[in-house]
Amino acid sequence: MDLCYMTASEARRRFAEGSLSPVELVSALIERIEAVNPPVNALTYSFPERALTQAKKAEARYRARGAKARPLEGLPVMIKDGHDVKGEITTYGSRLYADHRPETSYYHIERLFRAGAILLGRTTTPEFGAATICHSDLWGVTRNPWNLEKSPAGSGGGAGAALALGMTPLCDGADYGGSIRNPASASGVVGFRSPSGRIPKRPPWNFNNWSAFGPMTRSVADAALMENVMAGPHLGDIMSLPTRKLIPKVLEGISGWRIACSPDLGHFPIDPDVAANTKRALEAFRELGCEVEEVALPWGEEVLSAAMVHYRTFKDLGAEDMTDQQKALLCDFLRRGDEYFQGRNKVSLARSTELRGEMYQALEPIFRRCRVLLCPTLALPAPPAELHPIDGDVRINGVKVDPTLGWTLCYPINMLGQLPAISVPSGFASNGVPTGLQIVGRPYDDVSVFRAAAAFEGARPWDGHRPEL
Repeated sequence: MDLCYMTASEARRRFAEGSLSPVELVSALIERIEAVNPPVNALTYSFPERALTQAKKAEARYRARGAKARPLEGLPVMIKDGHDVKGEITTYGSRLYADHRPETSYYHIERLFRAGAILLGRTTTPEFGAATICHSDLWGVTRNPWNLEKSPAGSGGGAGAALALGMTPLCDGADYGGSIRNPASASGVVGFRSPSGRIPKRPPWNFNNWSAFGPMTRSVADAALMENVMAGPHLGDIMSLPTRKLIPKVLEGISGWRIACSPDLGHFPIDPDVAANTKRALEAFRELGCEVEEVALPWGEEVLSAAMVHYRTFKDLGAEDMTDQQKALLCDFLRRGDEYFQGRNKVSLARSTELRGEMYQALEPIFRRCRVLLCPTLALPAPPAELHPIDGDVRINGVKVDPTLGWTLCYPINMLGQLPAISVPSGFASNGVPTGLQIVGRPYDDVSVFRAAAAFEGARPWDGHRPEL
């Protein structure tokens, strides 16, 4: 087996039995990064020497008699450049923070390192993670490893590309408008958005239930492994859920389940390749013994306006303290943010909140009879690599859609913040880019989402698919 594409779960098993060393794995990944990162530009920084030093310590721990390996002992991880790592340059994709070194780490990152994970690199993100593509004035354009003319989507595009190219088995992500699931779909990997409160956040974002952290990996089992480390209550987050809910190591089958499917979440135009792959995915669930029910959701274009009101409210966090000189260093998209949002704000904040309630009222009876809801992750395989989030022209089936949100079916799920959701690969489009299937669960029912994802992964294995640069 190619070490660079070995799952974290398999690597950990082999570490424990002594047939593989963390040093061997890290060494192989360092060579892989040097070979494949330049064309895609997925990383801001990598830490080869330090990672090897940590790998040697992990190797010694596995060899020591009576020593108990931690859950992620010796496993490499890459952390998004938008997430604070104590003492490490964290730029948030912004020229304003080109030399910024945080004094503390995010809570979930502390947990990853305490569990034995080795920091191998930092993955690219658009400035402040505020776009669904992945380029910034500071770091340039990140490209899709399956088709360099396309974007790996965002804001976790660097993580998706790094995983798909075998640079790392584990990445972390944050999902506010689809920033985990968008790139998971576009790069053909697995991305899980935990329900709000499952993984602790720092203020003020912990009070925003649209945003959530989660794992990005190449397998469902690895996503569960990582999720179990990051999740759980934290005294620093008053909004974190009071109990820890673990994903079982062995996930039961789903035969006999009733499953809902919405091919378009009520109003999205869907690319023909995406639609065809979603239809084939439904057949896999029928083969698994599920009854699949196609449902019609009354979610119209007003959903986008409601989202825009919310995003505009939160986009200005910290901006009021910036000088004109600092604002001049922001990317064009952020400088013109007011123009963008104002042109799409067609409802009030009060109506936006009311609409969210109506959205769940339509979904609740479906969840009463169905365990999960299936839909495409993205309405198209991937947008252009250099798409401008305001001026870009994105069309699906001849229909012009909003260049930032009109092609992702993730943000409506974020509007109902307590719903867990995962994206798993569903096939390929004619342009060579993967497509994704989104599996959405009932409030806080993470386990059912993982069970459905694992069953689908078993029925339609993906691990043999690899991009060729």
